[in-house]
Amino acid sequence: MINDLLEYSRVSSAKRQFQRVSIESVIQETLTNLKIPIEESNAIVTHDPLPHVYGDKNLLVQLFQNLISNSIKYKGTGTPQIHINAVKETENYVFSVKDNGIGISTKNLDSIFTIFHRLHSNDEFDGTGIGLSIVKKIVHEHGGEIWVESEPDVGTEFFFTIPIILDEMS
Repeated sequence: MINDLLEYSRVSSAKRQFQRVSIESVIQETLTNLKIPIEESNAIVTHDPLPHVYGDKNLLVQLFQNLISNSIKYKGTGTPQIHINAVKETENYVFSVKDNGIGISTKNLDSIFTIFHRLHSNDEFDGTGIGLSIVKKIVHEHGGEIWVESEPDVGTEFFFTIPIILDEMS
């Protein structure tokens, strides 16, 4: 828990060098980092073509790593299937990470980004309740917003935005 707290505080306190980052390369690094849990769960992780954004690559890897590892951790009875997408809007890219896991009750959707808030006991699922708080902080550090849609026993889809920086689009 101490390591998670330190990581949470580092997200906004560290000096960042934002630059043009390929989300495709972020996903490849994330999948390499999660190779063992992906193989152990037989998870299938797919993605559509993904853009370049202006951001911090390490934070973006951490963001996707937290979301994908949660999709694996909170899998349903079947094989975890996770799909990543990005849609270009006027001022933002809207990213989504969708899974077929256990889902989240509507009554809990507003509280899942609160630090230390857990929906399950440690007997059910390991964790500290900090991961999604870190994800939210990373999205905010990039000038975006995050939200979630979910249905119990069907799956969860996290959405977040990252602003399009015109100088970085070429």
